[in-house]
Amino acid sequence: MSDTTCHMSISLDGFVAGPDQSREQPLGKRGLELHGWHIGDPRANDADKIANEWLMRPRGAYVMGRNMFGPIRGDWDEEWTGWWGTEPPYHAPVFVLSHHAHDPIRMDGGTTFHFVTEGFDAAYSAARQAAGDKGVDIAGGASTVRQALTAGVIDELTLDVAPVLLGSGERIFDGVESFGFEPVEVLHSPLATHIRYRRR
Repeated sequence: MSDTTCHMSISLDGFVAGPDQSREQPLGKRGLELHGWHIGDPRANDADKIANEWLMRPRGAYVMGRNMFGPIRGDWDEEWTGWWGTEPPYHAPVFVLSHHAHDPIRMDGGTTFHFVTEGFDAAYSAARQAAGDKGVDIAGGASTVRQALTAGVIDELTLDVAPVLLGSGERIFDGVESFGFEPVEVLHSPLATHIRYRRR
């Protein structure tokens, strides 16, 4: 499928990560509470399994923000290869938005992180070219998803709405003026309501 997709866990009050993200808490304070549906909570059910299959389906390339790639800010003053160990789950080119140039990082399993300093449009264009007919995924975080929504490039948006109020953190819809999607599938569990939207 050549569509551009995005799949995000989100709180009832619209946050996809909690405040004070750090190396120790990459999703911010309480951010992990949004993800119980796919990281081992015993209350997870078949709906969560299906939503996890949506999340993990192979894509031809990915776009992510630097904050999602790692906790390092400013110049690259240390070695960092992402949160995912030696074999990240992407198995495809990943285009990371950054203000600071970095050589590509090749990982086991087919993932290569490419660092793009020319902005979202350049990263997305490179991802589309690399993906061919296999499609692109906007992997996050919040700022990158906002840019993709504003640019109108997302064809399918899946939100896993957790029954959690975070109160503060990172939002994906701040500054996005319209929502041109309609729900095409809804699944639910005690941990999340999974809503798959398609662009109208």
